[in-house]
Amino acid sequence: MQDTPPGALRAALSARLAAPLGADVTAGGALTLVWSWRGAPHLHRSADLPAIAAAGWPRGDADALSRLAWQRARLVRAGVTGREVHREVADAVAAVLAEQGPVTKSQLSAAVTGRVREELSPFCSPCGVHHVGEQLLRLTALAGGARLVPGSRPLTFEAIPGWPGAPERAGPTEALQRAHLRLFAGGSLADVAAFLGAPRTVVTDDPAGGTVAVSVGGRPGLALAEDVDALRAGPVDVPVLRLLGPSDPLLSARDRELLVPDGTHRKQVWRPLGNPGLVLAGTEPLGVWRTRQKRALELAVTAFRRPTRAERGALDAEAVRLATVRGLDDAVVTVA
Repeated sequence: MQDTPPGALRAALSARLAAPLGADVTAGGALTLVWSWRGAPHLHRSADLPAIAAAGWPRGDADALSRLAWQRARLVRAGVTGREVHREVADAVAAVLAEQGPVTKSQLSAAVTGRVREELSPFCSPCGVHHVGEQLLRLTALAGGARLVPGSRPLTFEAIPGWPGAPERAGPTEALQRAHLRLFAGGSLADVAAFLGAPRTVVTDDPAGGTVAVSVGGRPGLALAEDVDALRAGPVDVPVLRLLGPSDPLLSARDRELLVPDGTHRKQVWRPLGNPGLVLAGTEPLGVWRTRQKRALELAVTAFRRPTRAERGALDAEAVRLATVRGLDDAVVTVA
């Protein structure tokens, strides 16, 4: 689960649990916050981190370059064209953490810059200095054994205890493909590759087993064979109401027309700038929400229809849950 903007993952996880998360949920232990897919901060099960690092390791030079996104051209101009640079930066990250202990993001970048070849640190006009490519650092930090210190300001990294080192080779992605299709049934291998920030060949050359071709809303895709019966059964009435944040994983999938069938409502959920959150009542979008934080959380809901009495009570309860996640004691809800 991605933590963008910072703090979003706690709200997203809490929306899926019986009770809000405690403050120390990402402090190591069973769950760890790291830079992983697409170089973004994600919360993972700690035991899965070595496999995730291997699955995200480039499979060749073209793969390595494609993952650098907009910074690719800058590094190519500097003569950087191979995947060996991923290991060079990952090893530098590991060395910095071993020698200096916890470091801020700027300290990590500066120290890694001093350890890698000059070609990996092209001049950055916005910063006015030479430093290791931002995306390259993000993509190799986990392989170097770096984890984020939750809630740190400025952003701080520390070593993952007992880290085995950068992967020797790229690992399989089948488990990740199956997990993605479990959460986003009807998606395609291209969707999986986009989530991983990898070329499509990474998943098409090693497709997950046990999948079935399906068509959802006229769009071809895949589902796990064991999920097909549930898909065919159609929506069920789930008496649960939740507040999904603007960056909630459910809102990041491509099947927006299925989640919010009404086109006018979709325009309210996904805006060019500043998306609101979504009120989900069972499987139905009930409205959008925004908040202001004072002494209490002020939750303003714009409803797509008039909530039932039960839904109105659930809104009050969910607002208190969100307030707890944000460190507040109470919440006030208005519905328009």
